Order: sequence, then C-alpha cells, then structure tokens
Amino acid sequence: MSADSMEIDDSLYSRQRYVLGDSAMQQMAQSSVFLSGMGGLGVEIAKNIVLAGVKVLTLHDTKQCETWDLGSNFFLRQDDVLTQRNRALAVHPRVAELNPYVHVDTSSSSLDLSTDLSFLKRYQCVILTETRLSLQKKINDFCHFHQPPIRFIGCDAYGICVRVFCDFGDQFEVSDPTGEEAKEMFIQNITQGNPGPGVVTCMDSRTHGLQTGQSVLFREVNGMDSLNGTARQVTVLSPYSFTIGDTSCLQPYAHGGFFLLVKTPRTYSFETMEQQLSEPQVLTPDFSKPEAPLQIHAAMLALDAFQEQHNRLPNIGCCQDAEVLVKLTEEVNLTLTTRAPVNSELVRCLSRTAQGSLPPLAAAVGGIASQEVLKALTGKFAPLQQWFYLDAIEVVKPLQSLSAEEFSPRGDRYDGLRVCIGETMCLELHKLRVFMVGCGAIGCEMLKNFALLGVGLAKSSGEVCVTDPDLIEKSNLNRQFLFRSQHIQKPKSTTAAVATLEINPEMQVDAHLNKVCPATEGVYNDLFYSRLHLVVTALDNVEARRYMPVFLNVHIFEIPFCTLKSFPAVIEHTIQWARDKFESAFAHKPTIYNMFWQTHSSAEAVLQRMQQRETLEGAFQVVKLLSRRPSQWEHCIILARLKFDKYFKRKALQLLHSFPLDTRLKDGSLFWQSPKRPPSPIEFDLKDSLQLEGTIDTLLTPDCVCVCVCVCVCVCTTERLRMSPRMFEKDDDLNGHMDFVAAASSLRARMYSIEVADRLKTKRIAGKIIPAIATATAAVAGLVRQLLTVLQVNYGIYPTIVLTVFQVNYGIEPTIVLTVFQVNYGIEPTIVLTVFQVNYGIEPTIVLTVFQVNYGVEPTMVVHGVKMLYVPVMPGHNKRLKLTMQKLIKPSVDRRYVDLTVSFAPESDGDEDLPGPPVRYYFSPDGDAHSA
Repeated sequence: MSADSMEIDDSLYSRQRYVLGDSAMQQMAQSSVFLSGMGGLGVEIAKNIVLAGVKVLTLHDTKQCETWDLGSNFFLRQDDVLTQRNRALAVHPRVAELNPYVHVDTSSSSLDLSTDLSFLKRYQCVILTETRLSLQKKINDFCHFHQPPIRFIGCDAYGICVRVFCDFGDQFEVSDPTGEEAKEMFIQNITQGNPGPGVVTCMDSRTHGLQTGQSVLFREVNGMDSLNGTARQVTVLSPYSFTIGDTSCLQPYAHGGFFLLVKTPRTYSFETMEQQLSEPQVLTPDFSKPEAPLQIHAAMLALDAFQEQHNRLPNIGCCQDAEVLVKLTEEVNLTLTTRAPVNSELVRCLSRTAQGSLPPLAAAVGGIASQEVLKALTGKFAPLQQWFYLDAIEVVKPLQSLSAEEFSPRGDRYDGLRVCIGETMCLELHKLRVFMVGCGAIGCEMLKNFALLGVGLAKSSGEVCVTDPDLIEKSNLNRQFLFRSQHIQKPKSTTAAVATLEINPEMQVDAHLNKVCPATEGVYNDLFYSRLHLVVTALDNVEARRYMPVFLNVHIFEIPFCTLKSFPAVIEHTIQWARDKFESAFAHKPTIYNMFWQTHSSAEAVLQRMQQRETLEGAFQVVKLLSRRPSQWEHCIILARLKFDKYFKRKALQLLHSFPLDTRLKDGSLFWQSPKRPPSPIEFDLKDSLQLEGTIDTLLTPDCVCVCVCVCVCVCTTERLRMSPRMFEKDDDLNGHMDFVAAASSLRARMYSIEVADRLKTKRIAGKIIPAIATATAAVAGLVRQLLTVLQVNYGIYPTIVLTVFQVNYGIEPTIVLTVFQVNYGIEPTIVLTVFQVNYGIEPTIVLTVFQVNYGVEPTMVVHGVKMLYVPVMPGHNKRLKLTMQKLIKPSVDRRYVDLTVSFAPESDGDEDLPGPPVRYYFSPDGDAHSA
C-alpha cells in the first residue's frame, strides 16, 4: 500500500483488509513507529508490524550481536556475530524486505535518562523492549502528555515471565470496539406497550449478543412500519429479548423484519505507567490462575528494583539472588493498592531464568504487542487496558530440583533456552522427529519456533518433515514471513525449508509436496508415523484437519460457512448459491463427464449397452451434456440467455405459483414472512449493466465463463468429447470466475430484495477466505511452548494430565462401538471421547451401538472422508445397516482399515452436533488386507 496514493494493494493485503477494513489500513499506511530493542521480542514485533504495512519503522538498538542472540532472534546470522554488528543494522535488510511498501530505517544512538526525547515527536507510536523501568516511565510521560498523545507500548520478556503495558492517552477513541461484522437478526415478535416499552424477541430463540445501552437499526418490519430505518437504544432482558422504548403509539407488529447492531465509537482513558504501578489494571488471560497477573506484576517490579540496585539480572541458579528477589517482591507487594499473595515459587523461577529466553513465549507476547500497535494506529478494536502478563511456570517448575550445571551456558545458540529448560530438555528437543502438515502462515511461524528451539537437529538424528502441495501466491507474503516476492509460484514446503535452515543450519528439514489424504496413504502409512514423536497440523481447512490420523501413539498439535437455503434471507446465501452454481457447471459436471469416458471405451459401446437396458452410472448426465453441447460461439450466448431466464425469472414465477403472496400456513401465519423473502422475477435487459456482467461480458473471456451450465471448454477429439473442468480461482481477476459469482449472486440478491454485497465481500465469502493477520498468527504459533510440557511427560520429568489414546478391540461382534467414558483425573469428572480400533467379526454388518454411560448420546452421523455412511434421518439409510463395509466403502484390495468420523446429537436443540470418538474399522480380525 502506497502512503502517497492511498491505494491498497489487494493482491498483497486481501486477507488483512477483511480484518481491519480500508479506513484502518490507510491510517496505518500514514503512521510512523519507533521500536527499541532488537532482541527476540523486538524482532517479533518488527516482523509483525512491517507485514501489516505501516509507513515508517525505525529500529533502534545499541547492542552488538552475540552467539546468545541466535537462539532468540531469527533474523540474525552467524556472520553477524563474528563481525559483532549492531543488532539493528544486522536485522535491518531482512526486516525491510518483508514489505516493499514500508520504509525501515535504523538508529544506534544512546537512549537513556539524559536523552532529549524531542526526536520522538515525529512518531505516532513508540514501543520499548529491553528497557529499564525508569527509562520506560520517563518516555511514557513524554508520550502521554504530548499533544496529540504518542501511543506508548512497553514490553518485557525475562525468562518465564513477559509483560505488555499500553498507554494511548487520556482520550483514545475507538471507532469499532469489536470489529465484528453487523449480523442480521430476524425478529419473532415486537410487543406494543400499553403504554410502555416494546419487547423485541429474536426468531428461533437466537441469542442477540447485545448489551444494554447499544442501539439497533430496524429493517423490513411489517405492521410497525415506522420502525424501519430508525435506530433504537436497547435494554437487555434476556439473551433472546430486549426492550426498545415506548411502542404504544406505533401500529401493531404483524410479521417479519430484522435488526442490526449500530456501531458506536467508544472512548477509552489511559493512565501513565507511574500511575498504574501501584494500582494496575490487568487482563486475566488464564482464569484457572486468576491471581497470576498481580503476582507476576509484583515479581517483575521487584526484578526492576533488583536491576537498579545491582545493575544486573539475578545470576543463573544463584539461590542467594533468588531469596533477595523474594524479599524485594514482598516489599513491593506491600506498596500495591491492588495485590495478591506473593508466589514465592514463581519468584524463584523468575530469578533463575531471568537471563534466559523462551522463543515461543516471545512469539506469543510479540504477537499480542503487535496487535496493540495496530489498535493504537487505527482506532480499530478495543485496546488492552493496561497490563498484560503471561508466564510459563508449568514448563520450568519441575526442573528446580536439577543441578545448577544443568542450566549453565555452554557458549552456543541454545544458551538462552538452556537457562530456562536445562540441558537434558534441550537434547530431547534436538532428537525430536516431527511431521508438520501445512506450510502457510502458522506453518512458517512454527518452523521459525522449531529452528530457535533446536528441534530436529541432524547431529542428534532428529528431523522436521513438512509437506504442503501449494505454491506461493502474492497474498501469502502478508503473513507467511519466510517467503519473498522472488518465491512466488514456487513450492511452499521447499522454500520454507531453505529459509528455516538459514535460521538454524543445524536442523534436518525434509520437504514434501504431498497432500495428506487417502491418495498418499502409501507414503504416510503406519510405518512412517511410527518413527515420529510429534505431528503438527498447520492447516487452513476443516476437511484436511479431520482427515489427519488420530490412531497413533504420537502427540498431535493443532494450531487451529454460510448456509445455503432454498429461501435466501441474507447475502451470504446468494453468494454461496452462485459459488455452488460455478462448481456444478464448470467443475463437477465436466469431471463426471470425463470420468464416464475413462470407464467406457466408446460411444458405440455405451449406446449398445443402453439399448440392452443396462444401467450405466452417470449416463443420463453425459447424454444431457452432449445434447446441449455448443458447437459455436452463438450457441454459448443462447444457452446463457436461457439459463438467465431459468435462474432469475422462471424459478421465481414457479415459486410464486406454488406459494402465492397470500399463502398461509396451518396456524394461520403467512408463508412469506421473515426470514422467508418472496422472489421478484427479473426480466432480461441489455441496458442492465449487472445482467451484462453475468452474461455477455464474461462470455468474452478465454475460459467462456458465463451463466451457462455447460459452457466449459469442450474439445472434440477423433474418439470422444473431452471437457476441461475449471477450478474456482478467486485471486485471478482475469479469468472471469469472480465476475460470474459476483454477477450471479447480485442478481439473485436483487430477485429476493437482499442488499447486494460489494466485490470484496463477495470474494471473501465465495473464496471462503479466512480473514487473517500476521499478529494473531504469531501469537497462536507461540503455543508451541506446550511442546515442552509434552517432553516433560514423555521423559518422566514432570507428571501431568495426559489424554491417552485407548485402543479397543471389540472382538467377535461386528459392531462399531460408540461409547462415552467418564474419567476422573482427580479434578472433576469429564467426558473423554476416546479413539477406538474395531475389528471386523463374523457377520458383515454395521451395527451402531450406543453405550449410555451417565451421558445418554445418540449417533447422528457416521462418515468416511466426505462420504456419509450412515445418517439415520436420511431416506434409505436404515437399509445400509444390512450392507457390508466392503459394499459401502469399496476399499482397494490392499486396504487394511478405514477411519470413520462419528457425531452425536447435541444436548440442546439448535446446537451443533457433538464430535464423537473416531473409529478405526479393520476389514479382517487380524488387521491384514482383506480379500477381494
């Protein structure tokens, strides 16, 4: 995005635009940021805000590169250490190349209590890391009282504890505190006060999510027509109802209508750091440890005092320093107006690890701090008020009994990590064999964390294997920081592998280009998984995550769409309808056509078999396509014109004929009332630009994309016709795909009197684009610190709760067992949905048996991949209980088993089905391949 022209580069920023919006993006592109401290935390923040797209970022640091830094700063290299380069100068070129729209400069000037701070006036936000508290307070005061205020963020990471402090001034206005898109909520009823406030009830007991004092806008209300287009302040009565003031003077409510939340700006007031020290306003990130934020606040203030007194951090493993810090914490705690009991164990762990660093913790807090930078610059989303604390005491607490030698530096890149987790744990990380599926935004962050942790080193026989079939696109560069513009159209996995080795050359990284799916089960088989310690799923879709095998003695980490209706009520329905029409016309039907001719040798043979009254699967569809095959360009236009009438005129007329506008249901209520909208037939009009976009203009593209069902490119060969399926590609503006979907969706929306969406929103929904931003990705990927806890469990260092995998062989009875175990871990009874292995027995029948153990559950679905094997409510599915698994699944001869997904009925009506225990079904009792 160019700050001068204010044009947003959608090919780069498309995912982020959906998060922030254009106005916030443009504000950010005009902002300058000062960032001090290029350690592990500082470089995380630098990476994130450059990817986000500020105008100017100044990197400040006075320190030289050391070997220690290589374990926390992923943009430093061994040569930087050997030449003792300034850290800001060393990382500058690698930070700058992340985004060509951001000007990145450096400063190595002294910054202390005697520095003239007037140079900060040209910045809109100042971020300090690795800065003494006394200097933070001075700079914060300068920023707070400057007019206009300079947004201030202070960040610190000491071993197992991190903190973020925000001060955005006395009056900080936020235009959109939630950032959520206003949703249309349909109305069941509005009472008429007599006199008094009217009560609005949501349809189908939907929760409105409102708060008292907010305002809603009414539309399409029948009866109380005067409400339409007006905003009313609400008083919440229940999750499903609220009052809107006096309605006694309005006409009685008849039916229909919906309301939208009216976005109202909110002003936040911040205090200076000095004011906040004794009475801190803290966020509680972990409600299982409600006192932790205040305990860490006192401990880290004591650590600040220790540094002022001794001009150093506590020595590694020094018991005397630890006790001094405990005493200081007790003294500091007494000065706090808001306080919690001192946690001596936490303080001692902080003392021992203060000189060290946990890269995943830095990644998590770096992502959080970066998000606050974006909030500060854009006025979008509610800001953090005012302290955020996080600790990883669970990782290091069990290590306190180990000798001091375990944590002593050894002069390598892992010294900072070793201070926190010890040499034994570092060696276990080096030996890990990891398989990561997916190399997108989270995958890149995970690889970076693995590199800093020293996971999978070649010298220790460890390995990180990563697979991803995708190629790099320009839109990836906004979040997937291992990729650069020169990598576009190159494989993600191999490119990321090379970049990871640049961070840590000691790693062993094996890159694959495969999907993990039934087609690659020969590669990713039981033998492959048996070699692994860990599987990481860094996937961007539910289907792929559901496939990932769970029947393994391997830990799996998961670093984890509009309903299409016959009666569309909101724009999402029409967009999904248009997308489905595209898939059906240009992908699904051509694929079926081609598969048919791969099975049958010639048209003559097919005709002969049909004359003999044989049933050929797919034959009807093929004949239908052939009969409508266009032989010249004019035929395409004729077909498109006929399809226009079918979709946007005749369908509406048929529906109105079946259900006239005055149709009433058995209870006397109108059929056509909210959320059902009656259609209005659309007459074809060449003067209508929207109709032209969907029929004529897009017909002129090379791919023949139009509103015609069968105008995929057909190529006649000497033997048979071939069709060329077109896979939907949202990011190519020249292929006509989005033109088709946008036009078809808009026409259907017009037909049902639904407000049309702009192209950007249509692209997001049709392309199933998940709004994404680098700050959130980095923060989530920091959860890899849980890996350290897993290692402690595996190697007997620390006892913790582990949900193990149960292997259940049911024996002779050929039954899929769906059962619920109640397991008491000493905390509270919990439902644990376990994993089953079920062997095929004597009778080849699927029998669904439900054991009701304290919690009665019923299966609602059994699925293999994308195929529904058994759904009780589906017509004919009860007959499937008598079919063999071979007939239902038709496995290959060498297939030993299949993995099934099971769902249960929800506890309450309206809730989603509950995911049940995965089931592994073996085709023979001994697990060998079945006979054909």
